[in-house]
Amino acid sequence: MDQYIISASSTTDDLTPVVMAVHLLLNRLPITARSRNAPGLRVEEGRVVDGHYTGPLLEAAIAENRLKKDVPPSGPYRGVPVVVAPVRDSAGEAIGAIGVVDITGIFDLATLMEHQSAILQQVCGKDPCPLPTEAIPAKR
Repeated sequence: MDQYIISASSTTDDLTPVVMAVHLLLNRLPITARSRNAPGLRVEEGRVVDGHYTGPLLEAAIAENRLKKDVPPSGPYRGVPVVVAPVRDSAGEAIGAIGVVDITGIFDLATLMEHQSAILQQVCGKDPCPLPTEAIPAKR
């Protein structure tokens, strides 16, 4: 019977079954993971594409022992919103991290609302948009 141990020194081989399960659960979104003491893996499209992977947000989530939501400044996910969670031991210490492309970060509602007026002016050319004569109640 195979045994996989998740620890601060887990290898890619130890992490792969868990990361593949998360990858499938999240409809094959890209997933990354690493332990505190060893590089990990990057999974995309149902397979391990990098078996010696680390990333700046994986490292930060482990070092700070907290959830990280950010856009990486470098690496294969540079410019793409990601969310990374620490994997903790029974004492609450970060022993690793798992990250995923943050599809909710792509649709940032707060930013959309901040820019609503400018967007409406670009789309309609006038403010308010739609004009009172173009509004749904005016067409009834």
